[in-house]
Amino acid sequence: MARNSASILIASFQENYEQLLRFLTRKMNGDSERAADVVQDTYLRLAGTSDLDETIDNPRAYIYRVAGNLAIDRIRRERRMSAHVETDQAQSDILDPKPGPEKIVLSREQIAIMDQALSELPDKPRQALLLFRVDGLSHSEIADRLGVSNSMVAKYIARALKHCRDALLAEGKK
Repeated sequence: MARNSASILIASFQENYEQLLRFLTRKMNGDSERAADVVQDTYLRLAGTSDLDETIDNPRAYIYRVAGNLAIDRIRRERRMSAHVETDQAQSDILDPKPGPEKIVLSREQIAIMDQALSELPDKPRQALLLFRVDGLSHSEIADRLGVSNSMVAKYIARALKHCRDALLAEGKK
């Protein structure tokens, strides 16, 4: 190929334009607009080709190879972009860990029921439960504070828990 390689490739491109567009339309799953974009990219690539040291024996095959590679690159880029968009959408669909209004109202109702149930308890079982659950004291520490045995602390806590549970269950049946 003694003549300018770019001009030969452009001439061959112009001769095979319609066939190249059909080829790329099939490659792009029937999307003629995307295929036309790849055809334009192919032209720009060919026009930017400087004189090659090697001769191109089959300019048409060379053009189809360039166009096919550009189509594959575009498909891969679109897949990466759509995967990125899907990831962004999935991240935006992540639920807020904060409770919703309904959960807040139900929790407040349960707290009110628990307050009422605790106020109904005798003093020592209520203190034993609060020292155990709220303050995190051991049975022996509670026994020392209340002046009772460890087994009595366990009974107080069990009685208080049963009373609170029964109050919640009774309210749930209403």
